Amino acid sequence: MALMHQEHIRNFCIIAHIDHGKSTLADRLLELTGTVEKRAMKAQHLDKMDLEREKGITIKLAPVRMKYNDYELNLIDTPGHVDFSYEVSRSLQACEGAVLVVDASQGIQAQTLANVYLALEADLTIIPVLNKIDLPAADVDRVSAEVVSLLGCNKDDILHISAKTGQGVPEVLDKIVMSVPAPKNSSAPTTRALIFDSYYDDYRGVILYVRVVDGLIAKGDQVSMLATGANGIALEVGALRPEMSATNVLNTGEIGYIVTNLKSTREARVGDTVTLSKNPATDMLPGYKDVKPFVYAGFFPESNEFYQELKDAIEKLSLSDSALQFQPENSPVLGFGVRIGFLGLLHMDIVRERLIREYDLSLVVTNPSTDYEISLLNGDQLDIKSAADLPDPAKILEIREPWIKGEVVCPKEYVGAVIQLIVGKRGLQKNLGYVDAQLALVTFEAPLANLLTDFYDQLKSITSGYGSFNYELDSYRAEDLVKLDFYVAGERVDALSIMVHRSEAQGLGRSVVAKLKEVIPRHNFQVALQAGVGGKFVAREDISAYRKDVTTGLYGGDVSRKKKVLAKQAKGKKRMKRFGRVDIPAEAFTVLLKRD
Repeated sequence: MALMHQEHIRNFCIIAHIDHGKSTLADRLLELTGTVEKRAMKAQHLDKMDLEREKGITIKLAPVRMKYNDYELNLIDTPGHVDFSYEVSRSLQACEGAVLVVDASQGIQAQTLANVYLALEADLTIIPVLNKIDLPAADVDRVSAEVVSLLGCNKDDILHISAKTGQGVPEVLDKIVMSVPAPKNSSAPTTRALIFDSYYDDYRGVILYVRVVDGLIAKGDQVSMLATGANGIALEVGALRPEMSATNVLNTGEIGYIVTNLKSTREARVGDTVTLSKNPATDMLPGYKDVKPFVYAGFFPESNEFYQELKDAIEKLSLSDSALQFQPENSPVLGFGVRIGFLGLLHMDIVRERLIREYDLSLVVTNPSTDYEISLLNGDQLDIKSAADLPDPAKILEIREPWIKGEVVCPKEYVGAVIQLIVGKRGLQKNLGYVDAQLALVTFEAPLANLLTDFYDQLKSITSGYGSFNYELDSYRAEDLVKLDFYVAGERVDALSIMVHRSEAQGLGRSVVAKLKEVIPRHNFQVALQAGVGGKFVAREDISAYRKDVTTGLYGGDVSRKKKVLAKQAKGKKRMKRFGRVDIPAEAFTVLLKRD
């Protein structure tokens, strides 16, 4: 029975760049196979979070099991953003086929390329699909040519659909059944299943989404994780149709969920291997890695009394997001807060939005930074997450910063501007290739810190929105890095300090000081804003004082009376400057994220 059953299983995922219609196609497939009734259907059905619906992106992947004719189809709807590329690579490992969705008006973009490479690496059968052919801007011939040159397939292999209207979608289902191979039979004596996602449910504990590779997992089995060494019980197993529906057992080749009694997703990370405790496997499934965050930012409550609420909220979020790492932080200006590590800027944005919405917090978020490796003269190695932690420069041998390998895909007329942008960020252009007659692929290396704040926005503006960008972490390289400090009224504000390359310190210091001048309000005394490296100032702006006209009551008489009153005022201002406190508003801490 199981064998026959296995030949009728098709495991596939949908890969695409953001906003090319992946979730909409998933909606149509659910409708066509009758998995979700028409009256219960809503747009982006598999995207559970309000945030996903608003931004129109998939953040958490979702598997779903569908029945079609005699076949069992398991679909995984993957996230399209570069921050989640590790999760995407694990979901591809759980499948035998991939539906590649390309927008017929926009064509191939960087993330499409990245996902295609991942799919080819995982040895998947790729089914190319052109979506949005009903739009007036659709250019089917041009985009078909791009897909042909990328995959080396025939033009007739490409399916033309409109996921919105449902045109051409039944052919996609037929093609999946025909082209995607069934899961391979396994003769392994032990059970192994790949975790491609896990999340924490407040009522049920940690729920794993798995693909069974060898053997089977039944309800009530004792299970253990090979990478983390955690042990638990499979309290329930089953499939998602899209709601959970329990079965007694998950067989080889099936995709489903396991409800466990684990307390946190840190015990069952994405990419880990699940096996049975009574007859454990020794070899892990390939490809597991411990995902390290490489963007860090300080999160502070608007008022210190909400610190405990912020801490509790982040602890709750981290139960279902094993990539979140955090530690308490204290700043003289902002008070108590938490320093959090993220996979990228989108990940940071999502966590910030969720803290504000789901936990009703008002937050001050400091400028994002990356981590640095430091070698000291005495041979010690340090890893710092923020510029404020930098030790005394006299003790430092070298500072290494993370570099990335990036790819930009853009129409060929923008290549010059893109290369200029990369060089302006201290990047090195490596290679220039062409996907086809119109599309250029620029590969480069650059320091991550320089791309954190507004690289993506600048890329979009210089390429009129057509450029797209994808990256992966490369290595840590020693550079001439310095800590740039900012002083407000002679006092150093640690929360504003940043690490920069020596050659960029002066220019950046000037622009930040100018932006601070706009956001810090005027006081009754003059406030000096300065940027400095070591003990040397490289930039300065002054916020001039409010001036009260103290001579209004004087008319006629000797000029010395007037001078006397002005001298008294000047003396008072001097005293005020010595004792006065400068109020720094929350916007000052995100000044680097502000556009010019």
